[in-house]
Amino acid sequence: MTAEAPLPGRECPRYDVPGWRERFGVSAGITGRGTGPEPFDLGLWSSGSVGATMRRWRQLREALPEFPAQVMAHQVHGSVVLWHDPRPSGWTLHEAADGHATTATGLLLLVTVADCVPIYLVAPAHGAIALLHSGWRGTAAGILQRGVALLAARTGAQPPDLVMHTGVAISGPRYEVGREVMEGVGEPATGPGPWHLDIRALLGRQARALGIGEVTTSPLCTAQPDGPFFSHRGSGGADGRMVAWLGRLPAE
Repeated sequence: MTAEAPLPGRECPRYDVPGWRERFGVSAGITGRGTGPEPFDLGLWSSGSVGATMRRWRQLREALPEFPAQVMAHQVHGSVVLWHDPRPSGWTLHEAADGHATTATGLLLLVTVADCVPIYLVAPAHGAIALLHSGWRGTAAGILQRGVALLAARTGAQPPDLVMHTGVAISGPRYEVGREVMEGVGEPATGPGPWHLDIRALLGRQARALGIGEVTTSPLCTAQPDGPFFSHRGSGGADGRMVAWLGRLPAE
């Protein structure tokens, strides 16, 4: 397992995937809720102040100055993965997609999460990356398979060429679900229930079935009481949102 490492002393609370900058020339990580009086909520459709939310988004962008362009989407818990060519500076918001992929440097891929799994994919030899938002519905719809297929179609990268990390998300012991969820993802639902679903473990099994070359998993749980992350389930739907990011660093 690989635990995202907090970087102290920054206005934007961030947790980077250790070693990926050095190994693959990418920046990969996730924001946290922060420790100040005002949570670092990046949810665009929350009831909070628009001005305060946009200020936090500016802080995120200032914390990642290597990436003048950023892309994200209004997520719908589906399996659509968008391909992005190089683009000028600025922030682009798409509709109805849950994943992004590119070979461009200086372009930051973004997804919002608060229990769902951010899936980071890198094809080092092909200079390609993908970032996917995968809750139980997206996992059942095959978003991992769609992301892998898109990288293959666009760059020729095959599953053994890929490195995958399933990031900060709700853990199995804290994710209690009903029969419809278990059946939806193809997991056995024996006994009277309720059941507990470990989405990251399920994605790991999917990755091994696809033949992905290297797979790591964060041990950090969003629903840990008084933890450093937002949790939709743990808060009863009242919590904010983190942003996970992945981008290829410009050549030095």
